[in-house]
Amino acid sequence: MSSSPASPLHLAVALDGTGWHPASWREPVARPRELFTAGYWADLVAEAERGLIDFVTIEDGLGLQSSDYGEPDGRTDQVRGRLDAVLIASRIAPLSHHIGLVPTVIATHTEPFHISKAIATLDYVSTGRAGLRVQISARPYEADHFGRRTFPPIDLAELRSPAGQERLTEHFDEAADYIEVVRRLWDSWEDDAEIRDAATGRFIDRDKLHYIDFEGRHFSVKGPSITPRPPQGQPLVTALGHQTVPYRLIARQADVGYVTPRDGADARAIVAEIRAEQEAAGRAGDTLHVFGDLVVFLDDDPAAATARKERLDALDGGAYTSDARIFTGTAAELADLLEEFAAAGLTGFRLRPAVLGHDLPRITADLVPELQRRGRFRTAYEAGTLRGLLGLARPANRYAAA
Repeated sequence: MSSSPASPLHLAVALDGTGWHPASWREPVARPRELFTAGYWADLVAEAERGLIDFVTIEDGLGLQSSDYGEPDGRTDQVRGRLDAVLIASRIAPLSHHIGLVPTVIATHTEPFHISKAIATLDYVSTGRAGLRVQISARPYEADHFGRRTFPPIDLAELRSPAGQERLTEHFDEAADYIEVVRRLWDSWEDDAEIRDAATGRFIDRDKLHYIDFEGRHFSVKGPSITPRPPQGQPLVTALGHQTVPYRLIARQADVGYVTPRDGADARAIVAEIRAEQEAAGRAGDTLHVFGDLVVFLDDDPAAATARKERLDALDGGAYTSDARIFTGTAAELADLLEEFAAAGLTGFRLRPAVLGHDLPRITADLVPELQRRGRFRTAYEAGTLRGLLGLARPANRYAAA
């Protein structure tokens, strides 16, 4: 079932509230009273780093969490409210040493200039471990917070219609331009633009700062940035996709795409589609990781994991469903599944712990050693930057004279 034993897998962990099951906050290990403290997030990242995880993603949004895609659900029995993901990452960065920090940003209502500066700053604070996860928002109630645009109501069924796909394409084309602006701003200072020579009184070489002069349908940005080029040159860009339109964004602009296959055959088809889009975008030579997303309930025996999910479902008043496959079972069974998916072309996985207080330590203490025994996961961090951990070279600056 395993592919070449020489190919190690990459692992990311998705942090969201107290965990991905909506009743997770009611578990004794959940620490809901600490959810809005820096210490809570620092502990989660420290646990992930103990397991040598490549990076964590931190969820975010521009509206209250909702079990209804298109509008607020009015529920008061689930976690609502969150801290800003970029600011959490910046707070955690000096407390961690090796793990990558990838906050979520919503491209639809934020400005690429601000985000490029924020993620560049995170890259400095973390000494080269920053990334971002780009997300779009088509929800009318989130647009209402900004008052600049209005969106008609939408639901998931509509999104699958031709008109819905057209609307989705518009949002993702905007996101592609957004990332392009962010990437150009990161390059708008050459690496040696700062001279810092006190004797001659020259701090910067103005010839090595560049206008990006981006003119597109959605943005007109002159540049340069006010933040020097980040330590990684280009921090990691990641995005989640469930179908062709977002797969195209991943292929055009991302370093890592997260996908949600149900089985090996599904994974193989998704990877093939993304690779074809990558070639069409002229990026065939670039390293583009495709990670499978899985919600995980990990226990010593499969029955315990299933029972735990059923108990949480009962607390929440219905069976938990997800865009990603939900795994219940042991670390060894999960390792088997990851190897099966890897044989279908996935290069890594973003695991979503159902209950962070329970399932994150199971990932680090049970799954990681199991993968190490199989020769499929690192036994020590082998690079000082997030790009390095993922085998991505530091890119040349597009504006520097060859």
